[in-house]
Amino acid sequence: MSHTKTLCFGLAVVVVYGALSISGLAQQAPAPPPITMKMLKPDVWAGMGGAGGNSTIIIGKTGVIVVDAKQTEAGAKDLLAQIAKITPKPVTTAIITHSDGDHVNGLVAFPQGIKIITHENNKKEQEAALAAGGRGAPPRDRLPNQVTTKTKESMTIDGVKLELYHFAPAHTSGDLVVYLPAQKIVSTGDVVTMNRADDNPNIHFEKNGSTEGWMANLKGMIALNADTYVTGHGDLATRADLQRKLAATTQRRNKIAAMVKEGKTLEQIKVALPDAPAPGAPTRGAAPAGGAPAAGGGGGGRGGPAPLTYVETAYQEITKGSKK
Repeated sequence: MSHTKTLCFGLAVVVVYGALSISGLAQQAPAPPPITMKMLKPDVWAGMGGAGGNSTIIIGKTGVIVVDAKQTEAGAKDLLAQIAKITPKPVTTAIITHSDGDHVNGLVAFPQGIKIITHENNKKEQEAALAAGGRGAPPRDRLPNQVTTKTKESMTIDGVKLELYHFAPAHTSGDLVVYLPAQKIVSTGDVVTMNRADDNPNIHFEKNGSTEGWMANLKGMIALNADTYVTGHGDLATRADLQRKLAATTQRRNKIAAMVKEGKTLEQIKVALPDAPAPGAPTRGAAPAGGAPAAGGGGGGRGGPAPLTYVETAYQEITKGSKK
């Protein structure tokens, strides 16, 4: 074999071997951390971490209510296995706090025929995702079959008293806050997360989320008689945590509004008040591999450009209002 042919053959082997190695690395992506189960009350648990957002598990007289269903089929099966360790009762109801895939897509692993409750705007967002190609939504047979439409709806499910609140669009247009008055526990969804700076809540502008509505939600949750808040991502929270986040974010939004009034451009405001996109979000203009959502309450598996930062979202809202 000539020197040239040997060199070409060697390069070909390197290319093939490199491609196989990259493929192998892609297939061996690190698994999500295991779910940590925390007992909040004898009949209420929090499923923290795992694949997707946090979940709340509520044990009723004959069945189990789960708030938020993880991101993947495997992640949801892990959650269901953890639930089976604490009670033999079947999962009969799922309440979904918002339409992001890391809270809803795991419904594919939940039992068929269960009750699935969301706010009406959440259902619309899931239907829109299905119409766009099915990404960022569970299968059609796991769409919500009961919706809430009011600011507050009280209900009793399997002997458990719940209050469901939609104070205003905040993280998305269909946020639902789940309150257990007897246990003094609130499930916040991604309106509250503990893996971001206090003054940098994650607002999905593309889902008609609102910085002003976010503040209304925090005020509403703080006013509830609750001791423990199961957040969308990260640790549990207290009322003091919410009060701190509300104060910091209100101050930040007021600064943005003042700079808009002074005639500052968006770029000038971003330099003065720098913030970051959601943890793990792609660089602006790039999509994450495979359309995976950003960590910490990302875009629900839709892919596409990075979401707007808090400053960008607040600027859009404030300047739109100033032009009316």
